[in-house]
Amino acid sequence: MATKTKRSFGNIRKLPSGRLQVRYTAPDGKTYTAPMTFTTLTDARGWLTKTDADIAQSLWRTPTKISDELTFGEYADRWLGDRSLKPRTRAHYRALLDHHLVPTFGDVAIGGITPTSIRAWYTVVGVGMPTLRAHAYGLLRVILATAVADELLVANPVHIRGAGSVKRAIKIRPASLDELEALVAKMPAKYRVMTLLAAWCGLRFGEVTELRRKDVDLKGEVLRIRRAVTWVPQPKQDPDAATAKRLESRAIVGTPKSTAGVRDVAIPPHLLPAIKAHLRDYAQDGPDGLLFPSPTGTHLTTSTLYTSFFRARKKIGREDLRWHDLRHTGAVLAAATGATLAELMGRLGHSTPGAAMRYQHAAKGRDAEIAAALSALVTGSK
Repeated sequence: MATKTKRSFGNIRKLPSGRLQVRYTAPDGKTYTAPMTFTTLTDARGWLTKTDADIAQSLWRTPTKISDELTFGEYADRWLGDRSLKPRTRAHYRALLDHHLVPTFGDVAIGGITPTSIRAWYTVVGVGMPTLRAHAYGLLRVILATAVADELLVANPVHIRGAGSVKRAIKIRPASLDELEALVAKMPAKYRVMTLLAAWCGLRFGEVTELRRKDVDLKGEVLRIRRAVTWVPQPKQDPDAATAKRLESRAIVGTPKSTAGVRDVAIPPHLLPAIKAHLRDYAQDGPDGLLFPSPTGTHLTTSTLYTSFFRARKKIGREDLRWHDLRHTGAVLAAATGATLAELMGRLGHSTPGAAMRYQHAAKGRDAEIAAALSALVTGSK
């Protein structure tokens, strides 16, 4: 329920977005809304007090309708700034806005965006790139849905059936046990355990490349997934061209992709000898030493790894295999042990908001049994 703070001629209320909206009664007897929302009660009260003073001094003028004055570009910038997002997600949204939304709608008033203009934009945006197109459409819809919640719009004009979804273009074919064994053998020695963990433990690239010695519990036979690294594009001015810009990426260490990503993953026992040898031969020293550092001692990038991975997959005749497919391979192998869907979700740390609520009570104790059963697939033991 919205909270209201009454003033002598107006009120402040909290919107569903969490921001504060100011309304006041003007000398003409009509109720108006401030042309912006506020983060703090102090700011909202300050604006209301100033407006009260303007009215008292006959400085007040009838405002234009906010939805006819505030542009999409201005509102989108505010929308993005108000949200707590992962760095990579923020960079992705910023790129979608700059390249696919602002060029068309940036100077258009919020109230001037119509279903017709959206359909016209949708016919030309991201042609041949269905995923990008769906993401751009979805972001536009979410931003204008917030404008509805902020009562800047009566209804959301973004409603093209099926536009926010995209069919998977690539059919995933997980690696078989023989293919996985062959792939590992073709990888450089320093990346073999990384390949094994990506598959048998179902780790994301950002999770496995952020693993440190302190995250490996050999006695308990567990990997403690607490962090992940992401690479976020950063604009950098080119010193050789005053107007040119190039994108560079920087590593940002944060929490895993989702809340469920913070987890303990039991290590299949058959991997332990290889992990011990890797810790001895290739991992950096100290508790914070990276297990899989780059040649320069920093976080390993996909471009560095893929040089070896692409060569290895070609040698085993699986050029269609992507690195992320190893994680899918791990899910299929774990499912083959009889693990329930809830246990798989818990092991992989994979969830949507709905799945998180549905599977939050996954049986954690079964993870060690699943790991042992995974090894049984290789050794044939019970």
